[in-house]
Amino acid sequence: MFPSPPSIADLGAGEIVETVPSALIVLDRRLYITSANRAFYQTFRTSPAETEGCHIYALGNGQWDIPALHTLLDSVIPVRERVDRFEVEHDFPTIGRRTMLVNARRIVRPGDLDDSILLAIEDVSEERAARAESQRAWQLTKSIVDTIQDPLVVLEGDMTIVTASHAFLTLFGITEAETQGRRVADLGQHQMDVPALRYLMEKVLPDNKPIENFEIEDDFPGLGRRVYTLNARKVTQPGNHSHRMLLVFTDITDRKQRERDAEGLANEISHRIKNNLQLVVGLIGFEAKRTSAPCVAGYLAMQSRIGAIAQLYDLISRSASGQTVAVDGYLREIARTVSESLLGPDSGITIDVDADALHIDADRAVPLGLLINELATNSIKHAFPDGHGRVTLSARRQGDWMELTVADDGVGLKFPPTTDQPQGRGSNYVGIFIRQLGGELTVDSPAEAGATVVIRLPLHMN
Repeated sequence: MFPSPPSIADLGAGEIVETVPSALIVLDRRLYITSANRAFYQTFRTSPAETEGCHIYALGNGQWDIPALHTLLDSVIPVRERVDRFEVEHDFPTIGRRTMLVNARRIVRPGDLDDSILLAIEDVSEERAARAESQRAWQLTKSIVDTIQDPLVVLEGDMTIVTASHAFLTLFGITEAETQGRRVADLGQHQMDVPALRYLMEKVLPDNKPIENFEIEDDFPGLGRRVYTLNARKVTQPGNHSHRMLLVFTDITDRKQRERDAEGLANEISHRIKNNLQLVVGLIGFEAKRTSAPCVAGYLAMQSRIGAIAQLYDLISRSASGQTVAVDGYLREIARTVSESLLGPDSGITIDVDADALHIDADRAVPLGLLINELATNSIKHAFPDGHGRVTLSARRQGDWMELTVADDGVGLKFPPTTDQPQGRGSNYVGIFIRQLGGELTVDSPAEAGATVVIRLPLHMN
């Protein structure tokens, strides 16, 4: 007779053993099960009657007759005191495919002639399945990253690199091995350690707002002067409090240079047009001095109109983009041109400008300038018979509209203020320009003095 092997309770602290989450069983030297804890019975859906006294390989109709378990019990345990985290993967008929980590100990009790074996079994099937799924997802992500043509990099919250696309590695002349665990600013020749990018990552991204078309222009070591647009956003996995950042670079250096070349050419053309128009203005002024008195007013009006167009091209030639024109600056140039054309240095009439910082499309700036020039000219000609007064040009934003005003403190108008067009002061040009601008015109002339013409037009035409 063999001595009775220890039971789970005999191992000491039986209540503790029954509460641990790992499944525990005790085998005698012949590999018969002497006892097991509650976790074992629950995990493997068996009972004490079906388990105790049963050979381990016969348990559950032989479902424990596993080659890996044979290796552990027949080969490893006889020569070692303990084995930790021995992995066993098997299809169990009752519970399906499971992955288990087995810790084994030889148990020696004083007075016993034979050793027993304690097996602690931890079911890690869900953990391994989650890990495998995560690995598959990661491989899919990596494939997607490498498929994207634009340089792309994924960063941890501390700015260390998780992965980078092939396009990113090629662009900055680095290998995938060189990115592992490296901060993005430390890559290669520190190409990414530029002020604009540091500002983006340290100041902008922590606000948890996606960044679209953030432009970076700098001298990149090994690459020269480059311009990139950067799209960036945080990526958060469900159930995970950690954050990652996805950065996509687009190299727009060549496109930017083409735009600058086009702007430079447009500005040069505008400058030459302005010079030619100013030459025409000068010639008209010369002819006005030589012509008969009845024709002088017509010459001067023509000179003022062409001068307004010349000032537009002067503004475009000095503009950074050439796509829009600053309304306030344009009004000041028109006021100066009208004053020089129609008012002498000793004139008692002044033209003031009070305008918001608004912009208008360059295509609509010509009719706008001619309209303002026409209305200002009309005020100078008709509002001040005594030769003294003030004309004010103003521009204000009203939602998606711009409100332009030409006001004077002269003698007022002789027609009803509801008239759509200022008859007797102005010309058919005013109506033409209003239609070109898609605007509306109203006139206010109080009985006592002065007149105000208000033009409302959309800031942007569809």
